[in-house]
Amino acid sequence: MTPYNRLVLLTLLFLGLTHSVVPAEEPPASRSDSVKIAEVKVRMSDHGPVVLLQAEGRTIPIFVDVTVALSIQGALNGEKLPRPMSHDLMHSILDAYGGKVTQTIITLKGGTYYGALTVSFKDQVKVFDSRSSDSIALAVHFKAPILVGRDLLESSGKIPEKEKGAEL
Repeated sequence: MTPYNRLVLLTLLFLGLTHSVVPAEEPPASRSDSVKIAEVKVRMSDHGPVVLLQAEGRTIPIFVDVTVALSIQGALNGEKLPRPMSHDLMHSILDAYGGKVTQTIITLKGGTYYGALTVSFKDQVKVFDSRSSDSIALAVHFKAPILVGRDLLESSGKIPEKEKGAEL
């Protein structure tokens, strides 16, 4: 990514535009204790980029690195960069071979967020352990549902007073 493109993307962070993700599929009914994330936002905070997972009036903040934040925001905006980023590449590879991300489940263990990324390929379904940020990025690229446990939403989800930080 050229310095100019990076500057443009970082500038977008401070504009405060909102984008939402509309999942392509409903989550499996067997996860009755799960909550489907209704909206994903990327913001810049005093502590760096943060992904905001929103559902049922609560927001779960997950801090991510700049590259992942740019990838998620690009997917939310439907932007195509001149050169693919890692998540764009994974999306292209999976798509070329008939694979697709069908959902991700975000959990919290010992103060660290984890992602369980579900990928289907032909008649196989595999779940991959991943960083929560990568799992969220790929789910956004595939417009797949992002799920969290109700207990996580209630324990870590904040009720927003007023949205702070600029969007990426």
